[in-house]
Amino acid sequence: MPLFPPRLPAARHLALTWGISDQYGGMTSAMLRRSRSFRRIGGVDVDILTLDDGPDYPGLEARLRASGELIDGLRIRNLWDELRDRDPAPRGTIPTPPSLLQPEDGDAVREHDGVVLSRSRRDDEGRLQVDRFRRDGSLLATEREGAERRVLVYGADGTPLRSWRSSWGLYRWWFDRVTAGRMTFLLVDSKTAARCVAGYRRDHVTTVHIVHASHRLGGRPQTLRASRESVLRRAGDFDEIVVLTERQRADLLQDLAAVDVHPRVRAIPNEVPLPASTPSARPAARGVVVGSLDPRKRVDHAIDAVAKAHAVDPAIQVDIIGEGPRHAQLAERVRRLDAEEWIRLRGFDPDAKAAFATAGFSLLTSTSEGLPLVLVESMAAGCIPLAYDIRYGPADMIRDGVDGFLIPEGDVEALAQRIAMLAALPPARLERMRRKARAKAAGFSDRAVTRRWARELRAAYDAKLLAAAEDQPRSVRFRRLAGVVRRRVRWALGR
Repeated sequence: MPLFPPRLPAARHLALTWGISDQYGGMTSAMLRRSRSFRRIGGVDVDILTLDDGPDYPGLEARLRASGELIDGLRIRNLWDELRDRDPAPRGTIPTPPSLLQPEDGDAVREHDGVVLSRSRRDDEGRLQVDRFRRDGSLLATEREGAERRVLVYGADGTPLRSWRSSWGLYRWWFDRVTAGRMTFLLVDSKTAARCVAGYRRDHVTTVHIVHASHRLGGRPQTLRASRESVLRRAGDFDEIVVLTERQRADLLQDLAAVDVHPRVRAIPNEVPLPASTPSARPAARGVVVGSLDPRKRVDHAIDAVAKAHAVDPAIQVDIIGEGPRHAQLAERVRRLDAEEWIRLRGFDPDAKAAFATAGFSLLTSTSEGLPLVLVESMAAGCIPLAYDIRYGPADMIRDGVDGFLIPEGDVEALAQRIAMLAALPPARLERMRRKARAKAAGFSDRAVTRRWARELRAAYDAKLLAAAEDQPRSVRFRRLAGVVRRRVRWALGR
């Protein structure tokens, strides 16, 4: 029996993100896989909570079940869909409801089966105005920013039932309704959703924020990204912060200590599906890039490097799999290089990771990452990675020249030279590198990572209990400590 069984604490387990679309990215993929492992290996059900007003979560859930992304014991729960199905109990004095928005050009409208589910715009002063509706067309909620922001929810007959001074107040009310006073672990993947959870403190809820990408702006110490700064400056309001690598954990602790913030931070990597380790024949000169086509991924660097390497070895080629806002610019770049025959933009593919099984190498040219899932997936498939030495991930995974190659950050010329060098390596050397890459990725198996989650969630819960007893009499603190010791012994024995 292992010392730390992967069974998770018997409690309600929630995974919170802002929203999920059909073309989701690496963060959502990691969240879904972790949730499946919690069910299959950890033995607990997981509710996946979303806060956006996506028009068709029932249809999305059906598609995710059909593809195997959702399994029995996992379900998606959306705030607005649940309000459509179940009215909140009336409470308090209700302010005068606002007038409904009259349709205007430029409105952001979400609809399903011809029914408008939400209409939003910003007024002349930039203040958000939103109306939401049920699927029968009746009014569900109004949200108005102004001198006094208000969110009102209405019954099916149009009667105002309840109001909140902010959307965050509504979200926290919903969390209370979902947790229902039961012991709960709330894991927050989205940095957007994390903003409302930072101030959500309940004795029965252990909150964990998972930081999937670099927290530093430009990699500079003590310089937090604007998109993360407000949450990380309140990191101590979470029971635990989780990052993906030990290198980032050390950096984050150092950066937050400089602003007198001292949270509990742990490193737990994302899981990765490990394919069968049987060697597969593949051309060394064929590469793949998997990722969204946005500025942070710097796919233009990959294109330029492959073009330079192709001038040395015409057999070198690459498939670029992904979609994003820079697709048109990148396609034009490829056309200007007259490279459309050997640099191919493949677009979105829900099974993009399958490309690693037949490609000889992969390229990672991002400006920053947390621990890039595509890097682990590439190595697990024996596809040799060439990655910029950025924070975070590549240096934690790759031993340069052993199971992949680390390239000085932003050096397109060096990347091109490594591509050409790799394509010319003897087959025996390439196969050794592939074996070592697979061995490195084995530490990211579902079972190994779930075991780490089981250990850390119990530890976070114990730390929360002990922190709550700090100002209590010594006898209370002693009883809490004794309870922690008893639980850890039972857990270590698999009980």
